Amino acid sequence: MKTNLLDATIVKTTEILPRANHIEIDQQTVTICAFDASESRESLAHQTIQVIASGPSIADLAFAAIQDRATIFVNGSISLLAEHAFDKVAGYVISDARFIRHRPEIFKDHYNGQPLYATLAVFEALAIAHSDILLTHHKAMRVICPVDRHWGVQSNRSWLSKLTFKRRRLNKKRPLSDFSDHPNLVIDSNHRPAIGVSLDVTDGFVEAGTVAYVAAQLAFSRQTSEIHLYGIDLLNTNQPRFYENLNNSAPCKLDKAITDRIVPSFDLLAQVYKARGVMVYNHSEVSKDLFHNLVYQATDQI
Repeated sequence: MKTNLLDATIVKTTEILPRANHIEIDQQTVTICAFDASESRESLAHQTIQVIASGPSIADLAFAAIQDRATIFVNGSISLLAEHAFDKVAGYVISDARFIRHRPEIFKDHYNGQPLYATLAVFEALAIAHSDILLTHHKAMRVICPVDRHWGVQSNRSWLSKLTFKRRRLNKKRPLSDFSDHPNLVIDSNHRPAIGVSLDVTDGFVEAGTVAYVAAQLAFSRQTSEIHLYGIDLLNTNQPRFYENLNNSAPCKLDKAITDRIVPSFDLLAQVYKARGVMVYNHSEVSKDLFHNLVYQATDQI
C-alpha cells in the first residue's frame, strides 16, 4: 500500500493546500478528493445542523427529540447509529488519526458510506487499518486540512518521522497569526495562544483541541442556518466518553486546553458566525457556564 499526495492548489497564504490524496491499495489507485464548499453535494441548503460530540452527557439525551435533524457525527459518536434512527446523516468528521489507532473497531462497525470528512493523516491511518472500506466508499470521502499544518494530527510520532520530506514540510506547523489577512479566516492574534475560525473549510479549518470545533466550521462552510452542539461537556473530561468505559477509554488531553484554547475558540466562533446570520447553540448543561458568546439551550427548548 502506497499513499501519494499528487494534487495541490495555491491559496492566498502562498501555502500549498492538498486537493486530493491518492492511495494505492491492492494495485488499485484510490483518489480521495478535497472538500470543496462549492460542490453541490456539500450544500445543506440552510438547514439546521446538529453536531454530536462524545461527552458523557450524550448518554442522557432524549434522542426522539433530535433524530429527525440533519446531523454531523464526530469520532465515536457515530456508534449512536446502531441504537437510534437518525433520519439525515449529513456527515462524519475525524480530524485526529489517533482515534483510528485507539478505536479502529468503531469505524469498522458503524461506518458504511456516510459522507466522511477527514485529514490526510486520518486517511493514512485508515489505509492501514481499513483499506477495504476505502476501496468501497472513497467517493463518499473528502479531505479536510488544518490551515497551519496540512497533514493533520498523526497516529503516532514514529510514523511522522518516516514520512517523506514533502509530507514533513506540509505538516510543519505555522503560527495562526500568519493567516490574519486570509479572506476566509478570522484570527485573533491578540489572544495567547492565537485562536481563529474558518469561514470556508475549502481553504482549511482552524484547530482548537476538539474535533467538534472542526465539525462546526464544516457545518458553517456547508451553508447551514443554525448549529446545535451536543456533548461539548469539557468539565467532566476525566470520565469516559459515552461509548467507552473505564477499561477502554482513550487518552484525553482536553483539560490542558479548555480555558486557554477550546472555550475562547468556541466563543469566537459563535460571535463570528452570529455576525454572519448563523446562531450556534450549546446543549451541554455541564459546560453552559464556561462560555460568554456560545448560547446555552436546553434540549427541551428546541
